[in-house]
Amino acid sequence: MNFLSNIPLLYTLLFCGTLTFSILINGLFLNFSQNLGIRRNQGVQIRWSESAKPALGGISFYIVFLISFIFLELLSENSHSYLSSKKIIGLLFSVTLAFLMGLADDAFDTKPLIKFMVQCFCGVILISTGTKINTFESEFLNYSLTLLWVVGIMNSINMLDNMDGIATLVSLGIAFFTLYINMYFQQATSPVSLITLTIIGTLCGFLIYNWHPSKIFMGDTGSQFIGIFLAFCGIDSCWNTPVLEANNLPVMHPFQNIVIVALVFVMPLTDTVIVVINRLLKGSSPFVGGRDHTTHFMFFNGITEKRIAVLFLLINGMGGLLAFLLITRFAYSVEVCLAFLSYPVLLFLFLLYLTRRKKK
Repeated sequence: MNFLSNIPLLYTLLFCGTLTFSILINGLFLNFSQNLGIRRNQGVQIRWSESAKPALGGISFYIVFLISFIFLELLSENSHSYLSSKKIIGLLFSVTLAFLMGLADDAFDTKPLIKFMVQCFCGVILISTGTKINTFESEFLNYSLTLLWVVGIMNSINMLDNMDGIATLVSLGIAFFTLYINMYFQQATSPVSLITLTIIGTLCGFLIYNWHPSKIFMGDTGSQFIGIFLAFCGIDSCWNTPVLEANNLPVMHPFQNIVIVALVFVMPLTDTVIVVINRLLKGSSPFVGGRDHTTHFMFFNGITEKRIAVLFLLINGMGGLLAFLLITRFAYSVEVCLAFLSYPVLLFLFLLYLTRRKKK
Protein backbone atom coordinates (compact mmCIF):
# COMPACT_ATOMS: atom_id res chain seq x y z
CA MET A 1 0.00 0.00 0.00
CA ASN A 2 1.26 3.48 -0.91
CA PHE A 3 0.76 5.41 2.33
CA LEU A 4 1.78 8.72 0.72
CA SER A 5 -1.35 8.60 -1.46
CA ASN A 6 -3.62 8.07 1.55
CA ILE A 7 -2.87 11.05 3.79
CA PRO A 8 -5.67 10.46 6.38
CA LEU A 9 -4.46 6.90 6.97
CA LEU A 10 -0.82 8.01 7.07
CA TYR A 11 -1.56 10.76 9.60
CA THR A 12 -3.71 8.46 11.74
CA LEU A 13 -1.04 5.76 11.90
CA LEU A 14 1.74 8.26 12.62
CA PHE A 15 -0.15 10.12 15.33
CA CYS A 16 -1.55 7.04 17.08
CA GLY A 17 1.78 5.25 16.87
CA THR A 18 3.82 8.12 18.34
CA LEU A 19 1.15 8.88 20.96
CA THR A 20 1.10 5.26 22.15
CA PHE A 21 4.88 5.00 22.13
CA SER A 22 5.23 8.28 24.05
CA ILE A 23 2.77 7.15 26.73
CA LEU A 24 4.53 3.81 27.15
CA ILE A 25 8.10 5.09 27.19
CA ASN A 26 7.38 8.02 29.53
CA GLY A 27 5.56 5.64 31.86
CA LEU A 28 8.55 3.32 31.72
CA PHE A 29 10.98 6.12 32.50
CA LEU A 30 8.78 7.30 35.34
CA ASN A 31 8.71 3.87 36.97
CA PHE A 32 12.48 3.44 36.82
CA SER A 33 13.58 7.00 37.59
CA GLN A 34 14.42 6.97 41.28
CA ASN A 35 17.34 9.33 40.78
CA LEU A 36 17.97 9.78 37.07
CA GLY A 37 17.12 13.24 35.83
CA ILE A 38 16.01 14.61 39.21
CA ARG A 39 17.47 17.95 40.25
CA ARG A 40 17.96 17.90 44.01
CA ASN A 41 20.15 20.97 44.26
CA GLN A 42 17.42 23.59 44.41
CA GLY A 43 20.01 26.35 44.77
CA VAL A 44 21.01 25.91 41.14
CA GLN A 45 17.62 26.31 39.50
CA ILE A 46 14.40 27.32 41.22
CA ARG A 47 11.50 25.07 40.27
CA TRP A 48 7.87 25.95 40.81
CA SER A 49 7.17 22.50 42.22
CA GLU A 50 8.35 21.96 45.79
CA SER A 51 9.10 18.28 45.17
CA ALA A 52 11.87 16.83 43.02
CA LYS A 53 10.55 15.17 39.87
CA PRO A 54 12.21 13.38 36.96
CA ALA A 55 13.21 15.66 34.07
CA LEU A 56 13.15 12.96 31.42
CA GLY A 57 10.66 14.22 28.85
CA GLY A 58 13.35 15.09 26.34
CA ILE A 59 14.59 11.51 26.12
CA SER A 60 11.23 10.29 24.81
CA PHE A 61 11.08 13.28 22.44
CA TYR A 62 14.44 12.42 20.93
CA ILE A 63 13.73 8.69 20.61
CA VAL A 64 10.49 9.38 18.73
CA PHE A 65 12.32 11.97 16.61
CA LEU A 66 14.89 9.37 15.54
CA ILE A 67 12.16 6.82 14.83
CA SER A 68 10.42 9.40 12.61
CA PHE A 69 13.59 9.64 10.52
CA ILE A 70 13.64 5.87 10.07
CA PHE A 71 9.97 6.01 9.06
CA LEU A 72 10.73 8.78 6.56
CA GLU A 73 13.42 6.66 4.96
CA LEU A 74 11.03 3.71 4.69
CA LEU A 75 8.50 5.99 2.96
CA SER A 76 11.11 7.27 0.52
CA GLU A 77 10.86 6.19 -3.07
CA ASN A 78 13.78 4.41 -4.68
CA SER A 79 14.70 7.45 -6.77
CA HIS A 80 14.50 9.94 -3.93
CA SER A 81 15.40 9.83 -0.27
CA TYR A 82 13.80 12.20 2.22
CA LEU A 83 17.10 12.24 4.08
CA SER A 84 18.99 13.54 1.05
CA SER A 85 17.76 17.05 1.90
CA LYS A 86 20.47 19.24 3.46
CA LYS A 87 17.81 21.08 5.42
CA ILE A 88 16.52 17.90 7.07
CA ILE A 89 20.04 16.65 7.79
CA GLY A 90 20.78 20.05 9.37
CA LEU A 91 17.68 19.67 11.53
CA LEU A 92 18.83 16.21 12.64
CA PHE A 93 22.30 17.39 13.66
CA SER A 94 21.14 20.59 15.36
CA VAL A 95 18.41 18.77 17.31
CA THR A 96 20.89 16.08 18.36
CA LEU A 97 23.35 18.69 19.61
CA ALA A 98 20.60 20.54 21.51
CA PHE A 99 19.42 17.27 23.06
CA LEU A 100 22.93 16.33 24.22
CA MET A 101 23.51 19.79 25.64
CA GLY A 102 20.22 19.65 27.53
CA LEU A 103 21.04 16.18 28.81
CA ALA A 104 24.40 17.41 30.08
CA ASP A 105 22.76 20.41 31.72
CA ASP A 106 20.20 18.25 33.53
CA ALA A 107 22.99 15.99 34.77
CA PHE A 108 25.79 18.45 35.54
CA ASP A 109 24.26 21.97 35.60
CA THR A 110 26.44 23.40 32.83
CA LYS A 111 27.40 27.06 32.87
CA PRO A 112 25.17 29.54 30.97
CA LEU A 113 28.07 30.53 28.67
CA ILE A 114 28.52 26.92 27.52
CA LYS A 115 24.79 26.61 26.84
CA PHE A 116 24.85 29.88 24.91
CA MET A 117 27.79 28.73 22.76
CA VAL A 118 26.10 25.40 21.98
CA GLN A 119 22.85 27.19 21.10
CA CYS A 120 24.77 29.47 18.74
CA PHE A 121 26.40 26.43 17.14
CA CYS A 122 22.94 24.90 16.63
CA GLY A 123 22.02 28.06 14.73
CA VAL A 124 25.21 27.84 12.66
CA ILE A 125 24.34 24.25 11.70
CA LEU A 126 20.89 25.34 10.50
CA ILE A 127 22.33 28.26 8.53
CA SER A 128 25.03 26.14 6.90
CA THR A 129 22.43 23.60 5.75
CA GLY A 130 20.08 26.15 4.20
CA THR A 131 17.68 27.02 7.04
CA LYS A 132 17.89 30.76 7.62
CA ILE A 133 15.67 33.82 7.81
CA ASN A 134 15.42 35.70 4.50
CA THR A 135 14.01 39.01 5.70
CA PHE A 136 16.79 41.40 4.69
CA GLU A 137 18.77 41.90 1.49
CA SER A 138 21.96 41.70 3.54
CA GLU A 139 22.95 38.10 4.24
CA PHE A 140 24.90 39.24 7.30
CA LEU A 141 21.70 40.61 8.83
CA ASN A 142 19.82 37.44 7.89
CA TYR A 143 22.48 35.26 9.53
CA SER A 144 22.54 37.46 12.64
CA LEU A 145 18.74 37.42 12.97
CA THR A 146 18.70 33.64 12.49
CA LEU A 147 21.22 33.14 15.31
CA LEU A 148 19.29 35.53 17.56
CA TRP A 149 16.06 33.70 16.76
CA VAL A 150 17.46 30.22 17.46
CA VAL A 151 19.08 31.22 20.76
CA GLY A 152 16.01 33.23 21.79
CA ILE A 153 13.46 30.46 21.16
CA MET A 154 15.60 27.77 22.79
CA ASN A 155 15.80 29.91 25.92
CA SER A 156 12.12 30.93 25.69
CA ILE A 157 10.88 27.33 25.76
CA ASN A 158 13.31 26.59 28.59
CA MET A 159 11.92 29.53 30.57
CA LEU A 160 8.35 28.50 29.79
CA ASP A 161 8.92 25.07 31.32
CA ASN A 162 8.27 26.53 34.76
CA MET A 163 4.81 25.20 35.57
CA ASP A 164 2.89 22.01 34.82
CA GLY A 165 1.83 21.66 31.19
CA ILE A 166 2.66 25.21 30.06
CA ALA A 167 5.60 24.54 27.73
CA THR A 168 3.97 21.35 26.42
CA LEU A 169 0.68 23.04 25.50
CA VAL A 170 2.31 26.09 23.91
CA SER A 171 4.67 23.85 21.93
CA LEU A 172 1.69 21.80 20.76
CA GLY A 173 -0.05 24.96 19.56
CA ILE A 174 2.98 26.06 17.52
CA ALA A 175 3.48 22.55 16.12
CA PHE A 176 -0.20 22.36 15.07
CA PHE A 177 0.18 25.69 13.26
CA THR A 178 3.27 24.42 11.44
CA LEU A 179 1.50 21.24 10.35
CA TYR A 180 -1.67 23.02 9.26
CA ILE A 181 0.08 25.74 7.25
CA ASN A 182 2.11 23.05 5.46
CA MET A 183 -1.07 21.13 4.69
CA TYR A 184 -2.69 24.32 3.39
CA PHE A 185 0.18 24.82 0.94
CA GLN A 186 -0.18 21.16 -0.12
CA GLN A 187 2.93 19.91 1.63
CA ALA A 188 1.18 17.32 3.79
CA THR A 189 3.73 14.62 2.98
CA SER A 190 6.84 16.80 3.23
CA PRO A 191 9.50 15.73 5.76
CA VAL A 192 8.77 18.79 7.93
CA SER A 193 5.05 17.92 8.07
CA LEU A 194 5.59 14.27 8.95
CA ILE A 195 8.24 15.01 11.57
CA THR A 196 6.02 17.70 13.07
CA LEU A 197 3.16 15.22 13.29
CA THR A 198 5.35 12.78 15.22
CA ILE A 199 6.38 15.58 17.59
CA ILE A 200 2.69 16.40 18.15
CA GLY A 201 2.01 12.76 19.00
CA THR A 202 4.87 12.51 21.49
CA LEU A 203 3.94 15.83 23.12
CA CYS A 204 0.37 14.62 23.59
CA GLY A 205 1.65 11.43 25.21
CA PHE A 206 4.01 13.43 27.45
CA LEU A 207 1.20 15.82 28.44
CA ILE A 208 -0.58 12.96 30.25
CA TYR A 209 2.29 12.91 32.75
CA ASN A 210 3.07 16.64 32.61
CA TRP A 211 -0.48 17.89 33.29
CA HIS A 212 -1.11 19.28 36.76
CA PRO A 213 -0.31 17.68 39.15
CA SER A 214 2.64 16.60 37.03
CA LYS A 215 4.75 13.50 37.53
CA ILE A 216 7.53 14.46 35.13
CA PHE A 217 9.23 17.58 33.74
CA MET A 218 10.62 18.32 30.29
CA GLY A 219 13.90 19.41 31.85
CA ASP A 220 16.57 21.10 29.78
CA THR A 221 16.81 17.91 27.73
CA GLY A 222 13.25 18.39 26.54
CA SER A 223 13.09 22.18 26.41
CA GLN A 224 16.30 22.48 24.36
CA PHE A 225 15.10 19.76 21.98
CA ILE A 226 11.68 21.37 21.53
CA GLY A 227 13.24 24.85 21.41
CA ILE A 228 15.53 24.14 18.44
CA PHE A 229 12.78 22.23 16.65
CA LEU A 230 10.27 25.09 17.06
CA ALA A 231 12.95 27.60 16.03
CA PHE A 232 13.36 25.56 12.83
CA CYS A 233 9.58 25.50 12.32
CA GLY A 234 9.39 29.24 12.92
CA ILE A 235 11.93 29.89 10.16
CA ASP A 236 10.35 27.42 7.77
CA SER A 237 6.67 28.25 8.38
CA CYS A 238 6.61 31.84 9.69
CA TRP A 239 9.65 33.89 8.76
CA ASN A 240 9.90 32.57 5.21
CA THR A 241 6.23 31.89 4.47
CA PRO A 242 4.79 33.97 1.62
CA VAL A 243 1.54 35.88 2.14
CA LEU A 244 -1.19 35.34 -0.45
CA GLU A 245 -2.28 38.47 -2.26
CA ALA A 246 -5.80 39.16 -3.54
CA ASN A 247 -4.93 37.42 -6.81
CA ASN A 248 -3.89 34.37 -4.75
CA LEU A 249 -0.23 34.78 -5.67
CA PRO A 250 2.33 34.23 -2.88
CA VAL A 251 4.45 37.30 -2.12
CA MET A 252 7.03 37.89 0.62
CA HIS A 253 6.17 40.76 2.99
CA PRO A 254 8.93 41.13 5.62
CA PHE A 255 6.89 43.29 7.99
CA GLN A 256 3.88 40.98 7.85
CA ASN A 257 6.16 37.98 8.40
CA ILE A 258 7.46 39.62 11.58
CA VAL A 259 3.85 40.03 12.75
CA ILE A 260 3.13 36.39 11.85
CA VAL A 261 6.11 35.24 13.94
CA ALA A 262 4.97 37.38 16.88
CA LEU A 263 1.46 35.91 16.64
CA VAL A 264 2.48 32.26 16.42
CA PHE A 265 5.07 32.60 19.22
CA VAL A 266 3.14 35.18 21.25
CA MET A 267 3.35 33.42 24.63
CA PRO A 268 7.02 32.32 24.60
CA LEU A 269 8.10 35.77 23.40
CA THR A 270 5.87 37.63 25.86
CA ASP A 271 7.04 35.58 28.82
CA THR A 272 10.71 35.90 27.90
CA VAL A 273 10.63 39.65 27.29
CA ILE A 274 8.77 40.39 30.54
CA VAL A 275 11.01 38.09 32.62
CA VAL A 276 14.22 39.53 31.16
CA ILE A 277 13.09 43.14 31.63
CA ASN A 278 11.85 42.44 35.16
CA ARG A 279 15.14 40.79 36.20
CA LEU A 280 17.28 43.52 34.65
CA LEU A 281 15.25 46.18 36.49
CA LYS A 282 15.85 44.29 39.74
CA GLY A 283 19.56 44.05 38.97
CA SER A 284 19.57 40.24 38.75
CA SER A 285 20.80 37.99 35.96
CA PRO A 286 18.22 36.91 33.33
CA PHE A 287 19.94 33.50 33.26
CA VAL A 288 19.23 32.61 36.89
CA GLY A 289 15.83 30.97 37.43
CA GLY A 290 13.18 32.34 39.72
CA ARG A 291 9.47 32.53 40.43
CA ASP A 292 8.95 35.70 38.46
CA HIS A 293 7.43 34.37 35.24
CA THR A 294 4.10 35.47 33.81
CA THR A 295 2.65 32.14 34.96
CA HIS A 296 3.71 32.89 38.53
CA PHE A 297 2.22 36.40 38.43
CA MET A 298 -1.09 34.87 37.37
CA PHE A 299 -0.96 32.25 40.14
CA PHE A 300 -0.12 34.87 42.78
CA ASN A 301 -3.23 36.74 41.67
CA GLY A 302 -5.57 33.81 42.19
CA ILE A 303 -5.59 31.87 38.91
CA THR A 304 -5.16 28.10 39.29
CA GLU A 305 -2.37 26.24 37.52
CA LYS A 306 -4.73 24.31 35.23
CA ARG A 307 -6.51 27.50 34.16
CA ILE A 308 -3.17 29.21 33.52
CA ALA A 309 -2.16 26.35 31.21
CA VAL A 310 -5.47 26.51 29.32
CA LEU A 311 -5.26 30.31 29.09
CA PHE A 312 -1.75 30.12 27.62
CA LEU A 313 -2.96 27.58 25.07
CA LEU A 314 -5.98 29.70 24.11
CA ILE A 315 -3.97 32.91 23.70
CA ASN A 316 -1.28 31.18 21.66
CA GLY A 317 -3.94 29.32 19.65
CA MET A 318 -5.73 32.57 18.86
CA GLY A 319 -2.41 34.06 17.76
CA GLY A 320 -1.86 31.10 15.45
CA LEU A 321 -5.36 31.49 13.98
CA LEU A 322 -4.79 35.18 13.27
CA ALA A 323 -1.43 34.36 11.71
CA PHE A 324 -3.09 31.81 9.43
CA LEU A 325 -5.73 34.34 8.39
CA LEU A 326 -3.03 36.92 7.76
CA ILE A 327 -1.07 34.49 5.56
CA THR A 328 -4.10 33.40 3.55
CA ARG A 329 -5.56 36.94 3.33
CA PHE A 330 -8.98 35.70 4.41
CA ALA A 331 -9.56 38.41 6.95
CA TYR A 332 -7.99 40.81 9.44
CA SER A 333 -5.36 43.42 8.82
CA VAL A 334 -1.90 43.82 10.28
CA GLU A 335 -3.29 46.50 12.61
CA VAL A 336 -5.83 44.08 14.09
CA CYS A 337 -3.09 41.50 14.66
CA LEU A 338 -0.84 44.07 16.33
CA ALA A 339 -3.74 45.07 18.60
CA PHE A 340 -4.14 41.41 19.60
CA LEU A 341 -0.43 41.17 20.41
CA SER A 342 -0.71 44.05 22.87
CA TYR A 343 -3.30 42.29 25.07
CA PRO A 344 -1.14 39.56 26.67
CA VAL A 345 1.70 42.02 27.20
CA LEU A 346 -0.55 44.54 28.93
CA LEU A 347 -2.25 41.78 30.93
CA PHE A 348 0.98 40.41 32.33
CA LEU A 349 2.38 43.87 33.05
CA PHE A 350 -0.80 44.58 35.02
CA LEU A 351 -0.46 41.30 36.93
CA LEU A 352 3.17 42.15 37.66
CA TYR A 353 2.06 45.50 39.05
CA LEU A 354 -0.57 43.84 41.27
CA THR A 355 1.91 41.25 42.53
CA ARG A 356 4.47 43.87 43.48
CA ARG A 357 1.80 45.94 45.16
CA LYS A 358 0.73 42.99 47.31
CA LYS A 359 4.32 42.40 48.41
CA LYS A 360 4.73 45.99 49.65
